[in-house]
Amino acid sequence: MPQFLRALERADHKVHRSVRERFNDQRSVNASKALSWTGEHAAGWIALGLAGAVLDSDRRGRWLRATATVAGAHAASMAVKRVVRRPRPNGPGMEPLVKTAGQHSFPSSHATSSAAAVVAFASLLPASAVAPVAGAMCFSRLVVGVHYMTDVVGGAALGAAVAAAGRSWIAKGQRADG
Repeated sequence: MPQFLRALERADHKVHRSVRERFNDQRSVNASKALSWTGEHAAGWIALGLAGAVLDSDRRGRWLRATATVAGAHAASMAVKRVVRRPRPNGPGMEPLVKTAGQHSFPSSHATSSAAAVVAFASLLPASAVAPVAGAMCFSRLVVGVHYMTDVVGGAALGAAVAAAGRSWIAKGQRADG
């Protein structure tokens, strides 16, 4: 393994242990578990997008395209997981605090769909409403111990890239709306 990757792996383990030790209070764990449940299979973000489509009929096309983009980013993360097959963090005293849908860690699908939501919903909601929740969702994956830092960063990068690629398609909904 190249020295750079060994150093990155050491940093991943150090951050993992540090977050688990510093954010092990019941409030942090409970909030992270709730976010974990809400973010499973991008469900919270998809629900937000569908609610937007129902409640904001003037921009329904954009809401639906943005929601489909978030779902597409989630699907992309699942495909990457099947290729990379990185095991989830686990070790003495560092056992995961939640069950996961799969055993692979890279990329974090929660981080992927959260970053995709920030980008995809940008023309529909203020970033100040979406970004803090997305950031908390990403960080929660470290708190519950099911991802390394690089899983979260990689997932967020993938989600943002997929949603950025979908911007023009989302905007087509704007022309249909107006």
